Amino acid sequence: MRVVAAAMLLFAVGCGPRQVEVRTAPAQSSEVAIHLTNNLSKAVNVYVNTGGSDLFVRQVGANTTEHLQVPGVSAGSNATLKATVVDGSGTYSKAGVTLTDMVTWRVP
Repeated sequence: MRVVAAAMLLFAVGCGPRQVEVRTAPAQSSEVAIHLTNNLSKAVNVYVNTGGSDLFVRQVGANTTEHLQVPGVSAGSNATLKATVVDGSGTYSKAGVTLTDMVTWRVP
């Protein structure tokens, strides 16, 4: 009987009020985007390189214009944009691009 009473006491203490800390979320860095026009008859894979390795952004279909968000890259970064044809037949790049909230690029 004592064991049951002790268990109930521990249960009641564990269900008591808890202290909660509320904070605001950290400030988000401004979003970087590419407005890409693919004038090729084949789809391309789009990459952004900011000095490290290539960051895959998205695949853009043939003869298509798309607005591509680039997560994890801050505005003002210097980058190289790269579009690789999905069948490996060619690569297009644009070096020395300062990334902003909207970078316009046409391939080819």
